[in-house]
Amino acid sequence: MNVHHLELFYYVAKHGGISAAVRHIPYGIQQPAVSGQMRALEENAGAVLFERSPFKLTLAGEKLFAHVAPFFENLGGVAATLRTEVEPELRLGASELVLRDHIPLVMQRVRSRHPRMRLSLRSGHQSQLETWLRDDQIDLAIGPVETRAPARLQRLALAHVPLVLMLAKGSKTKSAEEILRQKKITEPLIGLPATSSIMRNFQAGLKRRGISWPQTVEVASIELIARYVANGEGCGVNLAIPSVMKERGVRVLPLEGFTPMTMGVLWRGEPSALVRAVLDEVERYSQETWPEWASAEAE
Repeated sequence: MNVHHLELFYYVAKHGGISAAVRHIPYGIQQPAVSGQMRALEENAGAVLFERSPFKLTLAGEKLFAHVAPFFENLGGVAATLRTEVEPELRLGASELVLRDHIPLVMQRVRSRHPRMRLSLRSGHQSQLETWLRDDQIDLAIGPVETRAPARLQRLALAHVPLVLMLAKGSKTKSAEEILRQKKITEPLIGLPATSSIMRNFQAGLKRRGISWPQTVEVASIELIARYVANGEGCGVNLAIPSVMKERGVRVLPLEGFTPMTMGVLWRGEPSALVRAVLDEVERYSQETWPEWASAEAE
């Protein structure tokens, strides 16, 4: 039998008639052409395959459809798999800062091993990244990670980044201890969402000292923390990342005795060759860029 005739028959049987099939066939073909090729298929098969009006598959048509349907229905998946093998796609999520300042160099290195890689970047905060991973919307997430991997995810710690306190340039405070000596601090506190690892680490450190300092301003990125501090909105809890600490109008004070924030990578399941390549290059980049903060897991 002619394979093209079988393909057209698949659409006719699936959509319940020649007119409906023409509307769904993924390339241009006129109804008379389909009708003619269906007659040719029936002549070749030696049997009527369907009643025309009203449409109904004959017993022979049902048998033929049951035979050809799995093949044509699986073609899309096979094509996607072949494309992925030839041009693998990486869907990566991270903060805007990571995507802008760090991922470009990592991707240059990965492309030397996977030159036909297709790349999709998505910016988000910690809880969003974890949700996107579980929902299979991204393949890798780079950002803050907990001591243990979240449910259904795997992790690799890269670096332990110290926390810092940011104050407006004009502040007369000389050290973070001057503020932390107070049992209840009234200065507005700026930070990432309260559920983020950074803020939970900071609040845990305050609790150990018996200090109450409720968060006043919640922002979506560590860059916004520095910007709002510079604008005089209050004190900010941030990470000791050089590009962020260079914000004009901001003074940065070390936060001694507070647990550093662990930065790392999260992914689902067994990593593909492409994901493994990215993990290798991200780990290498982290060790080169922040050797003093390198995680023992990444050494």
